[in-house]
Amino acid sequence: MHLFAPEQADLNWENPAVRAELKKVCEFWADRGVDGLRLDVVNLISKDPRFPEDLDGDGRRFYTDGPRAHEFLHEMNRDVFTPRGLMTVGEMSSTSLEHCQRYAALTGSELSMTFNFHHLKVDYPGGEKWTLAKPDFVALKTLFRHWQQGMHNVAWNALFWCNHDQPRIVSRFGDEGEYRVPAAKMLAMVLHGMQGTPYIYQGEEIGMTNPHFTRITDYRDVESLNMFAELRNDGRDADELLAILASKSRDNSRTPMQWSNGDNAGFTAGEPWIGLGDNYQQINVEAALADDSSVFYTYQKLIALRKQEAILTWGNYQDLLPNSPVLWCYRREWKGQTLLVIANLSREIQPWQPGKMRGNWQLVMHNYEEASPQPCAMTLRPFEAVWWLQK
Repeated sequence: MHLFAPEQADLNWENPAVRAELKKVCEFWADRGVDGLRLDVVNLISKDPRFPEDLDGDGRRFYTDGPRAHEFLHEMNRDVFTPRGLMTVGEMSSTSLEHCQRYAALTGSELSMTFNFHHLKVDYPGGEKWTLAKPDFVALKTLFRHWQQGMHNVAWNALFWCNHDQPRIVSRFGDEGEYRVPAAKMLAMVLHGMQGTPYIYQGEEIGMTNPHFTRITDYRDVESLNMFAELRNDGRDADELLAILASKSRDNSRTPMQWSNGDNAGFTAGEPWIGLGDNYQQINVEAALADDSSVFYTYQKLIALRKQEAILTWGNYQDLLPNSPVLWCYRREWKGQTLLVIANLSREIQPWQPGKMRGNWQLVMHNYEEASPQPCAMTLRPFEAVWWLQK
């Protein structure tokens, strides 16, 4: 049995000698000063040893969060991760809250934290990736509430919007046009206000968009190429499939980092392995650093606030508008302090009635030039987001 492409290792963790070699790999990198390790799809390391046929599914239930997965990770933690002081984050495929409560338990016997991907399937209608659909923001908020509350005081979350397998988040859940900047800032503020460790993927901090490829020859991702070939063989229209890839391909996040408006976006003097985003002359690091109101400085301020305000580390999570498809409002509380976050998820203005908010509030973060100094009835502008703190 082998998972993934033939070129990708799928090791036999049942073999003690294999586990011993993997520990040596970790030691090798620890000796060179590496502080942490990301463990790719690490909840797939234990398979059902009977190798049963799955007549009712795709087989993943027989190799996901398998019978010895926790045992193997506990052993790695005991022998390498803890002795070497390594931070570890596990990428978890099709996992559950209950398993992640064990993988990333605060007692620290397996991993430091976990990634899960449930929130990035809210635009997969019926679980189908290759179908264009708007994101279900009510489902998105429900999933975050489930994981924020389920992991609180039990285990540790890794927070993220983007990685090498996902489209650019501002293209996916925000806006690529006139509201790109406030949308990118809003998405950053919503995520960084939660409990867990945020991960920022290259280009996210300047609001990079999908590259808008128009030809199948622009793509390099094997999943995208296979999908196109298979569905073309089934008679699907090429332009329809290219529109799907432009929205959903993994290559959307794999284009060169846009450093400047120069040749190859300042990424290389050679020839990039894949094409550039079509807007690199406008969206790049050089331009972001020169603009005090850029997405970059919002991320910089969010990072500083997370280091400064303990409530962002330890506070609980309460969704105040769970059924709204256009507003995301949550509250976090810790030791008498309260953080209130409101965000407009849409391109339209939206009214917000927060009710009575007693006490003294401090405006700590906003993504337009000005915002109300305290929470009150207001009309939120497109993709507007605000944080207030009460101490």
